[in-house]
Amino acid sequence: MREFRIIQGGMGVGVSGWRLARAVAQAGQLGVVSGTALGLVLARRLQLGDPDGELRHALSQFPFREIAARLLERYYIPGGKSPDQPFRSAPMPSLPTRRAFEELSVAGNFVEVFLARRGHDHPVGINYLEKIQVPTVAALFGAMLAGVGVVIMGAGIPRAIPGALDRLAAGEAVRLPVAVRGAGPDDFATHFDPAEFCGARPPQLQRPWFVPIVSSATLANVLVRKASGRIDGLVVEAPTAGGHNAPPRGAVRLNDDGEPIYGPRDAVNFDAFRALELPFWLAGGQGAAGQLGVALEAGAAGIQVGTAFAYCEESGFPDDLKRRVLAQVRQGGARVRTDPRASPTGFPFKVLELDGTLSDPRVPEQRSRTCDLGYLRHAYVDADGALGWRCPAEPAPDYARKGGDPDDTAGRVCVCNGLSATVGLGQVRRDGTVEAALVTCGDDLAAIDRFVPPGASSYTAQHVVDGLLADAPA
Repeated sequence: MREFRIIQGGMGVGVSGWRLARAVAQAGQLGVVSGTALGLVLARRLQLGDPDGELRHALSQFPFREIAARLLERYYIPGGKSPDQPFRSAPMPSLPTRRAFEELSVAGNFVEVFLARRGHDHPVGINYLEKIQVPTVAALFGAMLAGVGVVIMGAGIPRAIPGALDRLAAGEAVRLPVAVRGAGPDDFATHFDPAEFCGARPPQLQRPWFVPIVSSATLANVLVRKASGRIDGLVVEAPTAGGHNAPPRGAVRLNDDGEPIYGPRDAVNFDAFRALELPFWLAGGQGAAGQLGVALEAGAAGIQVGTAFAYCEESGFPDDLKRRVLAQVRQGGARVRTDPRASPTGFPFKVLELDGTLSDPRVPEQRSRTCDLGYLRHAYVDADGALGWRCPAEPAPDYARKGGDPDDTAGRVCVCNGLSATVGLGQVRRDGTVEAALVTCGDDLAAIDRFVPPGASSYTAQHVVDGLLADAPA
């Protein structure tokens, strides 16, 4: 596996879809699909009718024909569902993992990576959140079946993932611990056996690179020393990046706008990263002019860029949203805020302030709180020792009934439904309303205007790659 100067960020739910990852890979850099909730994404896109037939083509290449047939029978709607018809529900993450959930997770990840790799011979990556633990092993297996080249993972400390990749590549069963509040670190786990899933001897798979996302050299050292297997590189992410950010080191203080204040302790220690002798890529604010050259000069292998790719023609954002945001950027009115409360994970979360979305204070107040996707739920053990699930974004009385602090629900929004709605997969509720979008991007949003060609109103992934490479020495 060669190194890349540019890694395209794996963003949101379906923002970094297969079309974007394929375009970046074809441009000679590392295209990355978002691995978040890909089973849900597949189920809902099939219900929209798969108008270009790409999903059905990928499923025709899925090694397990009976599973593909079951998924098509359950979710595919020829011509697509009507706009006022709700999506048919998909199984939620749970323990023990249900077979239907495993099948959908494996197939969803296979389809996305298969389509991203089609038509070229360049590697493709996939990005996961460590916080979403239940689908992880099945998702990895599906991505590896499709030949994924790089696995990137953030939002946590993924020490167990390298070993899981080793075992899956060898066709061996994997046990992956799941964090459960009130239980020991090894009391609960997901189990995935490739032989059991396949019903026969599993295929030997290529072990992909593993590249965790870290915010400090301290965390990088922990992973390098204590991970269950080989780490092949690092993405070093600053708090200017979109999506979830690591909290500030030390006591958390807020500025006058209620955003976390980051200080010198959060700055990148380049000497410490160079000492690890692993390739590393800088992330967060890297889309601005000249950043690739600065990163290379500091000893990095390159940069990871998300926001600039998020608004290019191939991304999963709807075209009207891209036009709206680009217009705001050109008018100087686009504002990105680091919200310390929005995400149920407890991590700070970047939101783009946009009327009619979940960053608009009026919208969450009008929404009936519900948790029906469950990817960011917290597992806990109740007073009787039984496993339960709760989410700070669910109704406060429900959260309190399950032993949670009702104050923890204040300011939370449903990230699962919000991110799904952002790419046109929002659920239709009984009153006819559709879930509102939640748009996240990095602090360097204003820099995207530089990729728009003169006289044009949009830009492509190739424009981003060319613009970024132009900032660095040949």
